[in-house]
Amino acid sequence: MPDFVSPVKDKTLADRALRLLRDDILAARLAPDTRLRIAELQKRYDLGISPLREALLRLISEGFVVAEGQRGFAVASVSLAELKDLTRARIRLEGLLLSEAIALGDAEWETGIVAAFHRLSRTPLPEDLHDVQATAHWESCHRAFHDALVAGCGSPWLLRMHAQLGEHSERYRRIRLFHSVAPAQMIRNVNDEHQSLMQAMLDRDTPRAIALVQSHLTNTANAVASFWQPEAP
Repeated sequence: MPDFVSPVKDKTLADRALRLLRDDILAARLAPDTRLRIAELQKRYDLGISPLREALLRLISEGFVVAEGQRGFAVASVSLAELKDLTRARIRLEGLLLSEAIALGDAEWETGIVAAFHRLSRTPLPEDLHDVQATAHWESCHRAFHDALVAGCGSPWLLRMHAQLGEHSERYRRIRLFHSVAPAQMIRNVNDEHQSLMQAMLDRDTPRAIALVQSHLTNTANAVASFWQPEAP
């Protein structure tokens, strides 16, 4: 059984299977390239074959699972090349969304940014990175902050694309978290970056906001890349 149980209420068994599988993939409890055998997943989640297959097919469409022909399913691989491509895509899309949000956002949007930053800044990265609930809580607050920044853009389609890229980025970031030697230092720097981003958005300073989000996402990608390019001893 999974070691983290969400309070989310699922409408169907397929929704439950999708949530549990996605959560385990994002948290790296199901590591990249892991074979996903239906019989093992049935025992892990106490679910039947049909909802699990439906969930796996949906995760294929989202890019988290791959089909291996007659061999079944596996968790999608990660790579430095994909990380670089993902980061480029996020920088371009997030820059566009920030510009639109600054142009269209109202006072309620501004309030949402401030509230999301407050929650994130009061949520420390857990010292024990194998503390599943604490890590999941920080990731939830982090995602909510970035979502709040772009929430005023006025485009549901672009927001859906932003959410998908954000989830894939989270999977890579979790790899970094579980291989970090100085998480406390990392989170101090990230908090400073988040605060600067918030202020640029509230000041309606589009060029500064775009430059800051580009630097922020690039810094994160560079930190994650150390998983493939570790520092020399």
